[in-house]
Amino acid sequence: MDTKILLDSGTNELEILEFTLGEYSYGINVAKIKEIISYQAVTPVPNSHPSIEGIFMPRETMITAIDLKNCLGRGQSEPGGLFIITNFNNLNIAFHVEQVKGIHRVSWRNIIKPDTTISSAEQSISTGFIKKDGKLIIILDFEKIISDINPETGLKMSEIELLGERERSDVPILIAEDSVLLNKLIVDSLTAAGYSRIIHTENGQKAYDVISECKADGTLEDHVRLVITDIEMPEMDGHRLTKLIKEDDKTKNIPVVIFSSLVNEEMKKKGELLGADAQLSKPEIGNLVRIIDELVEKYHLQ
Repeated sequence: MDTKILLDSGTNELEILEFTLGEYSYGINVAKIKEIISYQAVTPVPNSHPSIEGIFMPRETMITAIDLKNCLGRGQSEPGGLFIITNFNNLNIAFHVEQVKGIHRVSWRNIIKPDTTISSAEQSISTGFIKKDGKLIIILDFEKIISDINPETGLKMSEIELLGERERSDVPILIAEDSVLLNKLIVDSLTAAGYSRIIHTENGQKAYDVISECKADGTLEDHVRLVITDIEMPEMDGHRLTKLIKEDDKTKNIPVVIFSSLVNEEMKKKGELLGADAQLSKPEIGNLVRIIDELVEKYHLQ
């Protein structure tokens, strides 16, 4: 199946690959997928997490195979089915699924966010739902699934400690990040790094609302002088937010940093076309602070 459907940058759309486990349908952003292959035997790893089936080496690259059924608390997968091989957070991971049903192009505005009756935002491994042909497709949070298996793949606050003693900075920074946990970790990291004026929002639309309000009342420079954005977010994604900022004469000089698990060579090209000033992968929290420091100095934001 072709997982390289071309999407124009900044359209606020994404491609969702639908796959099944039993009678349920799940989804993953196509941008995370390298390829889909038939199941093959794996080598078990002693004393590994119960959701890790083992490792295998297609084309001389070692890949960890994850039993997605086990991750969802639905027992163990039987041999057979497919591996969806993904790349995000600079990791190559194969997820064992049963069937692939197809690809759906959807707008981020049409993704339904799970509410608190389902699970808390910090604990949920679903980022949302889409309704297709009368059924619900559950979009899974693959970053959280991996960080639950191995917390070392998440943000490392220790990287901030290595930066040492720092001066306090009052540069106003706007953050767009839909993960409650990551939003808090980014804010905590920047605060620890000396950045004291931070507005954090839960998606690109909320961030753009802040920008629009500041433009309207003439306080943009007082409240937003640098933007950090994820890519995958409901309502408005980070590429659309970047496009809107960089196409507007009143905001085009605001530096935009894309901080996302999806930053690979292909996505970097899209970000560059949209005018992003910097792009880096999510575990690199220490590098995020260094890049912000460089942009603050380059654009004299103090």
